[in-house]
Amino acid sequence: MTTVFDFSLLAYNPPGWGRVLLVGFMRSLQLAAGGYCLGIVIGVLGAIGKLYGGRLVRDLMEIYTLVIRAVPELVLMLLFYYVGTDLARQGAQALGYQGFDIDGLAAGILVIGLVQGGYATEVLRGAIQAIPRGQIEAAQAFGMSPRQVHRRVTLPAMVPHALPGMANLWMIATKDTALLAVIGFSELTQVTRQAAGATQAYLLFFLSAGALYLSLTLVSNFILRRVERRARRGLVAAR
Repeated sequence: MTTVFDFSLLAYNPPGWGRVLLVGFMRSLQLAAGGYCLGIVIGVLGAIGKLYGGRLVRDLMEIYTLVIRAVPELVLMLLFYYVGTDLARQGAQALGYQGFDIDGLAAGILVIGLVQGGYATEVLRGAIQAIPRGQIEAAQAFGMSPRQVHRRVTLPAMVPHALPGMANLWMIATKDTALLAVIGFSELTQVTRQAAGATQAYLLFFLSAGALYLSLTLVSNFILRRVERRARRGLVAAR
């Protein structure tokens, strides 16, 4: 029976599990970063669709965000993963591709991105609505097209208003990667569970995983606060 705090189990080389944990941690980072970036893209499109789209687009975006906020994230991830991969396989087979397989990392990023996109849509919609109306009217007075207004005025001006909410979503994305362990993704939570099960040192490994998540949060907080402070300099100066 292994002692609870046998730190040799965290060694980088076998029989230690340190390398396995770090690989799982890096995979969690990849999933979080990829899903977060995809969520931003979906959120920008969703926010613009909600504010400026036609009735059908607005209704579709409303249904999407309502489902994302109403259904538990684990259920959504299971739904997106199993239904999404099944639809992708059927589509590939209909086009004549046999033996179609979906990369696990890409599937995980897609699942997290779809969940993040629903929340990002609401955060960015609120940020756009917080832009002083005079800035939009001034851009229109200069003869800018709606696309130019969005690209040159709306998107840059909404960043300071969106950063607090988007920072929260990044933290949520890093934690949501742990939910993918249920589906079988080899990320930090999954490999931690495997290491703990193999060695019976559950407390040691789960404390180590918690320390890795905490370190990621602390570093992220430091970076995000600096970015937010820099982005809001113009607003402070204007006041």
